Amino acid sequence: MKTILYATDYSKNSELALKYAYNMSKKLKAKLLVIHVFDYPTLLDHIDLKPEPAFPNIEKDAFKKHNSQLSAFCKSILQEDTTTLDIEAIENKSVVNGIIEKANKIDALLIVIGIKGLCALREIIMGSTAKHLVEKAPCPVLTIPSDSVKTEIDTVVYATDFEEEDFGAINKLVEIVKPFNAKIKILHISPLDDTINKEEKKGYEDKIQKHIDYSNLELDILYSNNAFKELKIYFGASNADLMVMLERHSNNFSSKVFHRDLIKRMESYGKIPLLSFNAKNYGIFHLE
Repeated sequence: MKTILYATDYSKNSELALKYAYNMSKKLKAKLLVIHVFDYPTLLDHIDLKPEPAFPNIEKDAFKKHNSQLSAFCKSILQEDTTTLDIEAIENKSVVNGIIEKANKIDALLIVIGIKGLCALREIIMGSTAKHLVEKAPCPVLTIPSDSVKTEIDTVVYATDFEEEDFGAINKLVEIVKPFNAKIKILHISPLDDTINKEEKKGYEDKIQKHIDYSNLELDILYSNNAFKELKIYFGASNADLMVMLERHSNNFSSKVFHRDLIKRMESYGKIPLLSFNAKNYGIFHLE
């Protein structure tokens, strides 16, 4: 059975994300695992020495406290019976490592977390936890701004730079949004001096048809030297509920700078949920 992993820090920023994850789990008929990663104090936590083992019973008490707090949090936000949810407090000195280890263990379909919405650079580009999750996670990471409204997914915009890894990511995206019967709009924004002719576009559309088993999908190509502005306009015109991007973290010159810059700026956009795929997880997808 598929499992969606939702991580919370009990903050206001994570409340809508829980509703979003819960709705997705019902649509996908997936299990929802709600976790909170904590660290308990030790005798030497206040100085720069290797900590000693925790006080007797403090570990047991901490797990009991956080599991109880998780249950109360879910019940207060969802306002319904939450006994069907899987709830687990996890002890780890690193929040990111705790989430990643659990995602690997359960083979998570995706990770869902909440972040601040419209603010200075969207909590300094997604917030450190979200940013490191995207870099390390074995699955897609869905970040939900705290001021988003909809929990349904009707229209999805996938920003592409025609990478081979895109096809693996789009196949995974189809698995996630198919139960919503969402429209997937694959969008490529090219600089004005980098025109794609009809034959090239037709070739890419043929590859999509061959390798992506989903009919509710279309390809749009736009031209602009201000991709960020163009993409914002496109989102508004298409009434997108979710934006999706393939992230690369290579510093090689061969990486496409235009697309990398667009990703960074869209991460700071902060108006709608962002589903991030790490390209390193989709490099084994080869086209014939």
